[in-house]
Amino acid sequence: MEENKKSNPLKTFLTIAISLAIAAFFMWLAVRGLEFKKIAGYFAKANYLWVFIAAVFGLLAYWFRAIRWNLLLEPLGYKISNSNSLWTISFGYLMNLTIPRSGELARSTALFGVEKVPVEKSFGTIILERVVDLVCMLGFLGLTLLFKYDAIIAFYKYVTEEKGKTPEPQSNNKLFLLLGAAVVLAILFFALRKKLQKFPLYQKVVDFGKGIFHGLTSIFKLKQKGKFILLSVAIWVCYYLAAYLVCFALPETSNFTIADGFFIIVVGTLGMMVPASGGIGAFHFALKLGIMALFLSMGKNPEEGGEIGLSYAFISHTMQMVIMIVMGIISIPMLTKARNELVKKKEFQ
Repeated sequence: MEENKKSNPLKTFLTIAISLAIAAFFMWLAVRGLEFKKIAGYFAKANYLWVFIAAVFGLLAYWFRAIRWNLLLEPLGYKISNSNSLWTISFGYLMNLTIPRSGELARSTALFGVEKVPVEKSFGTIILERVVDLVCMLGFLGLTLLFKYDAIIAFYKYVTEEKGKTPEPQSNNKLFLLLGAAVVLAILFFALRKKLQKFPLYQKVVDFGKGIFHGLTSIFKLKQKGKFILLSVAIWVCYYLAAYLVCFALPETSNFTIADGFFIIVVGTLGMMVPASGGIGAFHFALKLGIMALFLSMGKNPEEGGEIGLSYAFISHTMQMVIMIVMGIISIPMLTKARNELVKKKEFQ
């Protein structure tokens, strides 16, 4: 037990260090070869009223997510307050800025402190949330492929030409190799599953898989399925508007269409999925490449698109960080207050 306690700080330190290293690497990729004076010039021309309006929709997404989480907990026999749901979500996002993906567990732990919902049960609903969000994300990806396929192809040709390569048709052999490897792995798994059961890691993987399965099936127990779907759509509409409206802050992106907004939210979300602290660097690099692609599809200079993309990324990401930090800091005294009130109620009972 003592050894584990001693190793935990080291593990935490290494996790944070690796996350920061990833963020630094992607930030270097994003800013290399760019003139900061030009970037500063874009900041000076920006209309920050649009950024404020975008931030309002970012905050609305928090509230809709809080209400939706309450709906997921109802079938489990728990009716929590929307305010406690909101502040635990805010606290989780704040923790994600320190250690990537730590916010989910921090959120469940915080909820247990104020509502006494078992951590494993609330954590299962968070897994379900991620699955639903993935489905919504795939919806935006589908819209992007439908309406902005030209931007993806233009960027692909630009990259291959820059490297002196000629795009070659993909061979079906690779697909057959992947399918064959999957079949072999499946056969090995079933053949060796009894021996694998002796390893603790195997059981953890199996339990995690069961948790996902139960999380997925729990959605069918929802009492208000329609409301859940509407809230899920509302959350991602808010995400979309928070990303798209920032385009109007810069003169160079103010003519971007609704379809361009689909492309931007997909690229930005993919950047935020990289395990870097708060998506720093990865988000910036992704948007730099994304807006380069949009400029290419419009017949504009891709280098200029990279500069504008990075400017957009700094403005949009800073807005998101401000919301996360402010809401997260506010959540700490609010959760402390709720926890103290819960203790007092128990004392009077």
